[in-house]
Amino acid sequence: MSRWAIGIDLGGTAIKAAVVDKESGILTDSRIFTDTALGPQGIVRQLAAIIADLYRAASRTIDPLNFAGVGLGAPGAVDTERGVLSYPPNLPGWSIFPLRDELLKCLKEEEQLSMQVILDNDANMAAFGEAVYGAGREFRDFLMVTLGTGVGGGIVLNRKLYRGAHGTAGEVGFMILDFEGPALHAGIRGTLESLIGKKAILALARRMIDASPSGSSVGKLCNHDYTRLSPRHLEYAAHEGDKVSLAVWERVGTILGVGLANVTALMDIRKFVIGGGISAAGNLIFVPALNQLRQSMLPTMHEDLELVPAFLGNKAGMYGAAALCFG
Repeated sequence: MSRWAIGIDLGGTAIKAAVVDKESGILTDSRIFTDTALGPQGIVRQLAAIIADLYRAASRTIDPLNFAGVGLGAPGAVDTERGVLSYPPNLPGWSIFPLRDELLKCLKEEEQLSMQVILDNDANMAAFGEAVYGAGREFRDFLMVTLGTGVGGGIVLNRKLYRGAHGTAGEVGFMILDFEGPALHAGIRGTLESLIGKKAILALARRMIDASPSGSSVGKLCNHDYTRLSPRHLEYAAHEGDKVSLAVWERVGTILGVGLANVTALMDIRKFVIGGGISAAGNLIFVPALNQLRQSMLPTMHEDLELVPAFLGNKAGMYGAAALCFG
């Protein structure tokens, strides 16, 4: 019988967890609200409870002797050896916290369970999920970029996660593209995230709408209340031919392409898997990104360039977390 594990994606809004069979993929999954007001210890109890519920339910039909453990993806810098999470964004009140050991302790004391727990960065988990089960299966080396509220990334080299000396490799959102520009992210000027994170995209759209003599049809989609403007509005309007929305996505893709070119120049990575909610815009982003990627590199570096959409959607992190348990 195939091995199985529990994969968890801890986010600032939700905790997503799944029972994953090594061969068959996700068997069942669950999602609960992340109660950030509870602080680190309260969220540890939430994690322990969802793990216990999934484990006990699955163990009724799957042999517990084939259970490989729990993989947990968390936002922020992760020391995988020590199991420590540092300054996770979107989890207020956290600083440096021994998440793995506290979770193991809670599982033992409150749920009477003892099991392996592997902790890693959530973007790394998503990248590994795509490597094993998704769009990266055919790639030996690739960078996964997640486009959403922020811009994250995970690096796979020779089919293994590359974490760097301190566990922070792949943080492409912190690459600086415009060190003298006005955009700020975490106090750093001109980062990729400050330019094409969700808030930056919407701010760019509002500026371009204001500057357009003919306006934009996207206004009708949000009742001209631009505080309600979303990337989906811009996506829909672009597909309907709205020039401003098309120009917004062209700009976003172009900036992304410059960032990817820097990665290729530094690491000779030529395969890119693009995921996250913003990536739903598809070729509105991918086409200008690939064009700019080529324009920003020497012709000798164009060979084997490939940019593909992620396959697993918001389940990539759960897949990757479980896959790490399988070894």
